[in-house]
Amino acid sequence: MATTQECRAALDRLSEQLAAAPPEVRSAAALDRSVSCHLKDLDVTFAGRLRSGGIEVTDTLAGPHPGPDRSDTHRQKAAIRLTMTSDDLVALVAGELNFAHAWATRRLTLDASFRDLLTLRKLL
Repeated sequence: MATTQECRAALDRLSEQLAAAPPEVRSAAALDRSVSCHLKDLDVTFAGRLRSGGIEVTDTLAGPHPGPDRSDTHRQKAAIRLTMTSDDLVALVAGELNFAHAWATRRLTLDASFRDLLTLRKLL
């Protein structure tokens, strides 16, 4: 199991990779959307924004994704929500885990609007 610090570093690397990606990939990352990534095994959620071709993590929260389906209704539900294990996040960013395979086998889930999914498909 990866640590919270290793997962935060992986998200920072992912943001750097997005910034260095080809223009057609960067355009998908140029969305301005709230994003959260819940790590089931650590029961930690990283919250932030996808914008300007990168991911800006603004908060680390205990427990699952915040939002109206939980008791913490004062926090908004992220527009793009990922759920996976800490090891899968690290492997995904390192290129050792294929996103499509992980999604198809339910190792990770991605919740977003249909419109955002169409745009994000360039990243996947």
